[in-house]
Amino acid sequence: MIIEEISLALQKGKANDVKALVQQALAEGYTPKDILEKGLIQGMNVIGGKFKRNEVFVPEVLVAARAMNAGQEILRPVLVKSGIKPIGKAVICTVQGDLHDIGKNLVKMMLEGQAIACVDLGVDVPAEKVIAAIKEHEPDLLCLSALLTTTMIMQKEIIEAVNKAGLRNRVKIMVGGAPVTEKFALEIKADGYAPDAASAAELAVQLIGEMHV
Repeated sequence: MIIEEISLALQKGKANDVKALVQQALAEGYTPKDILEKGLIQGMNVIGGKFKRNEVFVPEVLVAARAMNAGQEILRPVLVKSGIKPIGKAVICTVQGDLHDIGKNLVKMMLEGQAIACVDLGVDVPAEKVIAAIKEHEPDLLCLSALLTTTMIMQKEIIEAVNKAGLRNRVKIMVGGAPVTEKFALEIKADGYAPDAASAAELAVQLIGEMHV
């Protein structure tokens, strides 16, 4: 079945095959929703599970995500026409003082793999830029990455700034990064913490669901 072929090609990171198969599936009358959910997202979920179990590593995830993006490029205009919207929106960044972006980029790819639209603010992002982005984009989710013990404190400062700006009840906040722990996330009053990109995507779907209850 062509939908399964899309999923398998994505898992192998074959971007050109994914593109061609998505076009073929559309030509054969498969719905954009089925192609997205049962082909692309399903394939990304398999890779996410393998990543959590250490069966594949960052390079394989990046290649699969690139294939996912190739398929989404073909699907995006068709999805827009058919009125299918993302399940939610996330603003994502690495906090001020921290220039690491591989973890953030992985999480972003995994979120997009779950049909969550992402606004990526980049690295070394101060609290005021985060506040401006929440006001402008009205996301369901704010994802804060910190890869250094010295920049973890910025996650706390940004959450406090969101509180101060009166925006805390409008957005769920997730934190992550190598030195970050569940305990720290609770201390700084984040809504969630994930140890890896695949878990972050699962948690994001759950938190967005809570926002739309």
